[in-house]
Amino acid sequence: MNSEELNLSNLKPAQERVDRKRVGRGAGSGKGRYSGRGIKGQKSRSGSHMMRAGFEGGQMPLYMRVAKQRGNTSKDAMPVGPFRTATQPVNVRDLEKFEDGADVTPETLKARGLIRSLRVDVKLLGVGELTKKLNITVHGASATALEKVAGAGGTVTLLKEPKPRKQKNLKRRPEGRTTAEPEAPEAEADVEVTDAVETDAPVTEDGD
Repeated sequence: MNSEELNLSNLKPAQERVDRKRVGRGAGSGKGRYSGRGIKGQKSRSGSHMMRAGFEGGQMPLYMRVAKQRGNTSKDAMPVGPFRTATQPVNVRDLEKFEDGADVTPETLKARGLIRSLRVDVKLLGVGELTKKLNITVHGASATALEKVAGAGGTVTLLKEPKPRKQKNLKRRPEGRTTAEPEAPEAEADVEVTDAVETDAPVTEDGD
């Protein structure tokens, strides 16, 4: 064949063709009656081999049995994350490593080993005491931390504006309206009671 020219008379397949097994063609064929699927059951039905990934036969699947992640799952939690907001906490007691009057930024915090990454927001918390005057620049800070930094004579600059907290929808009473106090029972008037004797005899002027 190497020396012959290829034409329709000498073409051969690269490998021999294997005929497809025909099922349901009688008991003598070896795949008759149940066509190799067994008797009943889910895998004997049509479409049983097109189940989605993670399907467990109808029982409670694994992704519904495991515990769910807690936290903020709203879409407005971006850009930190679509499901959870994350910050790197730094307490005021950790800032004692800096010199008095120093500028504290996320870069200097990373250089001192107080945070791991510059891609995650830094939030200042109020655990501990601060005795040095520092100029702090972070993404967020708690009310306690702001109070302690101001008490030491320092300043805090926020890189992100704090989000206004939503007020709880409390059912308040209209102004000028107070709860009705139960009225005290009125004192009964002192009434002089006299025993009267009823008689059928007529009353005369002489008393007879």
